[in-house]
Amino acid sequence: MDWKRFGFIALIIVVLFGTVVMIGQVKQPPVLIITSMLATTIAVATPLALGALSGVYCERAGVVNIGIEGMMLTSAFFGWLGAIYMYHIFKIPPSISIVLGVMFAILTGMLMALLHAALSITFKVDQIIGGTVINILAVGLTGFLNRQLFFGATSVFKGSVPSSPGVLPTIHVPLTEIFTSVCGTSASCLENLAAINRVFDQKPIAISAILLVFFSHYVLFNTRWGLRTRAVGEHPKAADTVGINVIKMRYANVLIGGMFAGLAGAYFTIESVPSFEPLLTNGRGFISLAAMIFGNWTPIGAWAASLVFGASQALLINMQIFRDVIPPQWSFLQESYIVGLTPYILTMFILTGIIGKTTPPAADGVPYEK
Repeated sequence: MDWKRFGFIALIIVVLFGTVVMIGQVKQPPVLIITSMLATTIAVATPLALGALSGVYCERAGVVNIGIEGMMLTSAFFGWLGAIYMYHIFKIPPSISIVLGVMFAILTGMLMALLHAALSITFKVDQIIGGTVINILAVGLTGFLNRQLFFGATSVFKGSVPSSPGVLPTIHVPLTEIFTSVCGTSASCLENLAAINRVFDQKPIAISAILLVFFSHYVLFNTRWGLRTRAVGEHPKAADTVGINVIKMRYANVLIGGMFAGLAGAYFTIESVPSFEPLLTNGRGFISLAAMIFGNWTPIGAWAASLVFGASQALLINMQIFRDVIPPQWSFLQESYIVGLTPYILTMFILTGIIGKTTPPAADGVPYEK
């Protein structure tokens, strides 16, 4: 991704952070506000980054995937359902049930991706239509099963939603303990260090998302697998000529994309809030696609764009915290539904191409005829 895009991303994040600092500094020191915003931005950007990675793998191999939203929603439901069943029915300890729930979510994402791959690659269905089918199926399937399994007459839980085994724990990075000697007896220094430490205290899926971004960037641009993936997405006939199995590579990358979408789904119900609501993902799969496009189909670029949307969500959360000190001339920031529009406005703004033209893989969305 070019520096112009990185600069634009940095500008948006600075504006969003600056708005919160300007309003909230009468209640909290700026360093506490900034570190709180950073921590929230990283956490909220997690499913967006994973969804964007899902799109990168699929589209770099030549398969358009607008079904990320549906894959995330289905994975969120079945991951949560699996964790509950393991805990209540099979009496598996909560910590293990949660991990199994994550595995169920990833498997669900792979199965939905397999359906999309079969439609797009084997049966050569229009890939936009195939992705739409995935999204519609996810809404209907999760809504129906949620009613039948928990509120239907045959529910094993007698018409009530059972308690969840919990969420994944936060991983503490002991920066405060390591660098305490640097501050000496300075109370303000220790307070600032503790605030900075909170930025790094994230949950497992959030941490894994960042690691997967850099790992994926290395794989796609520095390994034989990545070269072959990009080859079947750019020039599949040339790739076939030199012995690369185009169908196999496309299937494999769509399934990998499904795993990322499944992990993103697990974030919603196993790492964030231990419950499920219909339409829980709330359009984040489509925002992930916008992040992928703005990142020019690269993992690091897509993650950077995801941080913009994460920062806009952090703006919403912090505006509610500082609601009572918002100046009269900024009174519109008191309305959560107005501030909540920020990610979607940014999505439309970015997709206008105002920051420059993006270049998708040449064979993206084109079925391969051997």
